[in-house]
Amino acid sequence: MKKLSIFIFICLMMLTACSSTASNEKQLTTANIIEAFKSAGLEAEKPSDLKQKEFGNIREEGKRILIPSLGENAGGRIFKFGNETDLQQAKSYYDELGNAGSMFFSHTYSKGNFLLQMNGEMKDSEFEKYKKVMDEEIK
Repeated sequence: MKKLSIFIFICLMMLTACSSTASNEKQLTTANIIEAFKSAGLEAEKPSDLKQKEFGNIREEGKRILIPSLGENAGGRIFKFGNETDLQQAKSYYDELGNAGSMFFSHTYSKGNFLLQMNGEMKDSEFEKYKKVMDEEIK
């Protein structure tokens, strides 16, 4: 009986450890990523919630950010999705739009359940800095 009690206790401890890890991962939000961009010295100004029509039916969160150095009202979007399928659907939309012509090009990068989409006027070297921050924040 004592062995069974110890076994049950160990199982409960393992379940508790697993659930706390999962809850830590779920706490990462688009706002956290935007703050990480700012902490790294990157532009991510005036974050605002995206309208429901921008992948509202498949995303968990969506924010628009402005990048003043790219011009007035230029910037990007960061999304959080509930699953890989929905994320890839949104990423494909932006990637295919860019294939329609250079004026529609935008940078895209996905990590975990997050998708970053930035104005195509941004230099590749600058976009790499945003990708690096996402790589550091999203495990």
